[in-house]
Amino acid sequence: MENELIFGIHPVAAALDRSPEGILSAWCLAGSDGRAAELAGSLADLGISVQMVPRRTLDNMTGGATHQGIVIRMRTAPQPGDNELLELVAGLEKPLILVLDGVTDPHNLGACLRSADGAGVNAVVVPRDHSASLTGTVRKVACGAAETVPFFAVTNLSRILKELKKRGIWVVGTAGEAEDLVYGADLTGAVAVVMGAEDRGMRRLTRENCDQLVKIPMKGSVSSLNVSVAAGIILYEAVRQRLGS
Repeated sequence: MENELIFGIHPVAAALDRSPEGILSAWCLAGSDGRAAELAGSLADLGISVQMVPRRTLDNMTGGATHQGIVIRMRTAPQPGDNELLELVAGLEKPLILVLDGVTDPHNLGACLRSADGAGVNAVVVPRDHSASLTGTVRKVACGAAETVPFFAVTNLSRILKELKKRGIWVVGTAGEAEDLVYGADLTGAVAVVMGAEDRGMRRLTRENCDQLVKIPMKGSVSSLNVSVAAGIILYEAVRQRLGS
C-alpha cells in the first residue's frame, strides 16, 4: 500500500473518525490552540506520533496548499474499481450515481465530491486515466466528502456505463447542445448523471452510451458553468424530484 498526505481540518477529522487505523503519523502547527490542536490531541491519544512544527514545514509538505495547521500521513487502501462498483449497485434499489468523464482539475473533483455528499450520491465514478485522483488537495477541497462518498476509478468508462444500463440504471449525460432541459428529465429512479470536462465535454464513446442528453439553461453571456456548479444543480434537481416522488 502507498502512503499519502492528508491536510486540512475537515479531511483530517473525517479520516480520524472513519479510518484511524490507517493514520501513520501527524504534524501540527506549533502554538496552535484551536481545532488543529484538538485534532492533534485526539491523534496523540490514539498513540499516533504527532510532531509540533513551524508553519514553513507544513507549507513545504503540502506544496503551499492551505493546510489549516494539521497534516497526517495515511496508509492508502487500494482504490476500488469496476467490480466493487457493480457489487455496490447490485445492493441498491434506486442508486444515484455521479460519473465524471475527464475532470482533471483536483479542485473541481473535490468540489464535485462535496456536492455529491450533500445530495446523497451513492457513488462517484471516474475513469482510471484522464481524471484527477484522490490527492490531498482533492480531499481538502471536498471538506471531508472524499472520506464519505464511495469513489470508484474504473478501467473502461464506456463499458461500465453499458453494465449500469444492463442493471436498469438510466444514464443521463449533460451537453450544451442537448434539446432537453434537465428539469424535464425523470431523475426519480435509478440514475447515473454523467458530466464531461469543461473544455471538451464528454468523450464520444461516453456520449454514445447515454440514454438521454440534457442541458442547464444559460440565460447570460457565458456559454457554460464550472463542472462542479453544474453537477450541483443537476444532483439537487434529482434530490428535488425524489423528495416529491
